[in-house]
Amino acid sequence: MQSPVSAQQILSEIFGYTEFRNHQAQIIDALVAGRDVLTLMPTGGGKSLCYQIPSLLRAGTGIVISPLIALMQDQVDALNQLGVRAAFLNSSLDTAQQHAVEQRLLQNELDLLYLAPERLLTERTLSLLQQAKPALFAIDEAHCVSQWGHDFRKDYQQLSILQQRFPGIPRIALTATADRRTRQEIAEQLELQKAELFVNSFDRPN
Repeated sequence: MQSPVSAQQILSEIFGYTEFRNHQAQIIDALVAGRDVLTLMPTGGGKSLCYQIPSLLRAGTGIVISPLIALMQDQVDALNQLGVRAAFLNSSLDTAQQHAVEQRLLQNELDLLYLAPERLLTERTLSLLQQAKPALFAIDEAHCVSQWGHDFRKDYQQLSILQQRFPGIPRIALTATADRRTRQEIAEQLELQKAELFVNSFDRPN
C-alpha cells in the first residue's frame, strides 16, 4: 500500500532536491504502482533516487543488487547520514555483523539493503529475503548481463530467479551504458520483456 508521504516530499525533505529530472518521476510512479522498469540513465543522472524513493514509499525493504562492493559502503554511509535506514551484506562483514544486518532486515528495520549478485544468489540469502518483505529489487549496472560488454558478470545472468522466487515484487534494471542490442539482452536475461522502458542518454538525434 502506498504511503501517504509523497515522492516529492521525500525528494525535498530527505534528499534536498526541489524537482525531479529526466524520467525520475515516471520511473518512481511505475515502481510504487508495482510495475517493472528498465532504465538507461547516464552516470550523474540521478539513477539511485529512482529506486531509493520507491523503497521509502513501499512497505518493506528495497533490495539493491550491485557488483561494486567498494561503493556499497559509500552509498550506505550517505543514506544513513540522511536518516535513511540502509545497510549492506557483503564479504567485508564478519559473522556477527552479518547476523545483525539479517536481524534488522527480518524485523523490518531497514529501508534499503545492498547486496552483491553472488551473495543474493545463495540459498541462504534467497530464503532470508523470502522471510523478509522486499519492497522492490533494483539491479544496478544491469549491462553486466551482456556478454558483449567488458563488464560481463556471469552471476547477473542468473538474476531472472527474482521473477521466479518473488513474483509480484517490482524490479528495476538500471544502466548508464547500453546500446539497443544490450538493452534487449538485459530484458531477455532478466525476464523484463514487459518492463516499462525509459531511456535518458547523451545521444541526440541528428
